[in-house]
Amino acid sequence: MLCVKGHNNSDDAKFCSMCGSPEFQAGTASGVRSTTGSTNGLAIASMILGIVWLYWIGSLLALIFGYISRRQIKQSGEKGAGFAVAGIVLGWVGMVIAILAVIGASNQTTSY
Repeated sequence: MLCVKGHNNSDDAKFCSMCGSPEFQAGTASGVRSTTGSTNGLAIASMILGIVWLYWIGSLLALIFGYISRRQIKQSGEKGAGFAVAGIVLGWVGMVIAILAVIGASNQTTSY
């Protein structure tokens, strides 16, 4: 049977003999389903919230979801690392804009 990276293994293997992966391609004798085709949902949510912004709360959630999803992706091998990074970058951009807006609003003086 083939592991998710395409290495050939015996039919009763629990781990790949080449890379040590515990996951095998779908339809092989082990019955273990590959997760390489799935995209991390938090990574997608992070990117969407970073784009939409929703004032500062969307940016904050984009950062939180982005960092959590990056950790999950590293552990599980799921797809979506680019979405997570995009969400993190957009989240930081949104936070900087929010901070600058608050500073700008507090520096405004009213003249009579």
